[in-house]
Amino acid sequence: MQITAELRAFIEEKAHSRGFALCGVAAVPAAGSEEDAAERAYFADWIAQGRAGEMGYLAREDEQGSLLRSSLRVALPWAESVIVCAVDYSANAPLSIDPAPEGTGWIARYAWSGDGGQTPTDYHDVILKNLRDLESELHAHCGEEKIQTRCYVDTGPIVERTFARYAGIGWVGKNTCILNEQRGSWLFLGVIATSLRMPHELTMAAAADRCGTCTRCIDACPTDALVAPHQMDASRCIAYLTIEKKGSIPEELRPLMGRQVFGCDICQDVCPWNGKSERTRPIASAAPAEMQPREELINPALEWLASLDAPEFKKLFRGSPLERTKLKGLQRNVAIAMGNSGDTRHLPHLERLQQAEDETVRESATWAAKQLETASID
Repeated sequence: MQITAELRAFIEEKAHSRGFALCGVAAVPAAGSEEDAAERAYFADWIAQGRAGEMGYLAREDEQGSLLRSSLRVALPWAESVIVCAVDYSANAPLSIDPAPEGTGWIARYAWSGDGGQTPTDYHDVILKNLRDLESELHAHCGEEKIQTRCYVDTGPIVERTFARYAGIGWVGKNTCILNEQRGSWLFLGVIATSLRMPHELTMAAAADRCGTCTRCIDACPTDALVAPHQMDASRCIAYLTIEKKGSIPEELRPLMGRQVFGCDICQDVCPWNGKSERTRPIASAAPAEMQPREELINPALEWLASLDAPEFKKLFRGSPLERTKLKGLQRNVAIAMGNSGDTRHLPHLERLQQAEDETVRESATWAAKQLETASID
């Protein structure tokens, strides 16, 4: 079955009714095409350079030895088009680079989400539900025409931002985030891979790169994870270090992490396109009700985070993005943030973390205490 102008309009209308701020449809590049070859080569080179860090799932291969995420043609040979939906999670709230209350840490903006601003939620679950509703409406609309579809939100063998660019949602910025001229980069992406063929006359031109000569994101990255425009070494990224990295964080990177305890927004906070985007909203953002910011997670006190025990952590973060790092991961990150603060009032909390069951937490707290003790002597 082929996509028509009417069907594309139907998809976009239903996507907007499901709370998606943006929606577009992109053709999957033909096998052996210039675009397909370029995607495969770029991804393979990125993996070969070790820039995926410990995220081994990114290097998974099929039976023929092709990287699954290098091309949608590898993972889903039947896919002919991709529906790309975006949720705007911007809010008129502080940035990580703004002056902050003393003794606070930073949790990435995307992880503030809560139902009504209170009960923890995870954007994966919320967006996937809305995508599946859209998928069901698509099947109903196609009637007896049998089509194949598959929904993904960050978890599938697909590089969403590539298809977001093909679909005209935005361009890939120098910080590797998708950027939309009106909404900046505060966008969650969800996709539906389909067997619907996209005719050439309906194929949109890929969004033009409008970063120009700006390098603010590259210049601002504390750990030099942005090794070149549009190229990230994930193994140095603070988001990777605080969420995906297991065990101890390399000591040479710890002082560069500042007060980040879960994720990092710096490269997005300094982006002029986010400054120009429509962020004149109250704390309640453009995101669905289930993904409104929880105010207690905006500039949270490090001492409060350090004091959490397992039941409290579970109550606060079960079902939210922060659940991914687990209590021991959060404690490790909080200890490092305390060590970077220069505030010796954190020493009693670090002493308690030095008695934690987890070896990495103990080691990180010991390192942090030494940092504060050295700073107080100087």
